[in-house]
Amino acid sequence: MNKQELEKVKQKALEDHIPIIMDDTLEVVASLLKEVQPKRILEIGTAVGYSAICFSEYLQKDGRIDTIERDEERVKQAKENIKKVEVEEKIQIYQGDAVEVLPSLQESYDIIFIDAAKGKYPFFLAQAIRMSHKGTIIIADNVLYKGYVMSDYNKHKQRTAVRNLREYIAEIMNNEKLETQVLEVGDGLAISKVV
Repeated sequence: MNKQELEKVKQKALEDHIPIIMDDTLEVVASLLKEVQPKRILEIGTAVGYSAICFSEYLQKDGRIDTIERDEERVKQAKENIKKVEVEEKIQIYQGDAVEVLPSLQESYDIIFIDAAKGKYPFFLAQAIRMSHKGTIIIADNVLYKGYVMSDYNKHKQRTAVRNLREYIAEIMNNEKLETQVLEVGDGLAISKVV
């Protein structure tokens, strides 16, 4: 992996105001990945490929990341970035809406990372559980959504996202197949292990 190129990818994303995984969130996820040493990772929400590139470092020797992104321009950028950092043999991008792509995937994953449309998190969770096995870790980023999720926030613009994130948290906390912790790291990180 070309670390210098990775740093450039990060800087450009920040300059272009493209949301990428925060450093403190990445630190937590990286320590989990080190522990698990996954063979298969699924990422919902590629953006410009930064997090997938970072995660690829922790894959087993012949491991792979499948990542889904619907924005055509971002898919193009992600492909370029992945090539520049020299990890293209480890990352496969599916272009399309995750709501349509996910049901077509029949794999089983060791780690599933959710970081896409907030209003779709409950749907993503159902799909993630379907593609899990005992020990799979489902990680959802931005679950506290600027603190709105835990407050009595009710502005119309974000109402659906906030309501669906609350639903996501309620589901992972009450699902007996999952052991969950929600960390106040970054914009809220939910880590659920399939038991």
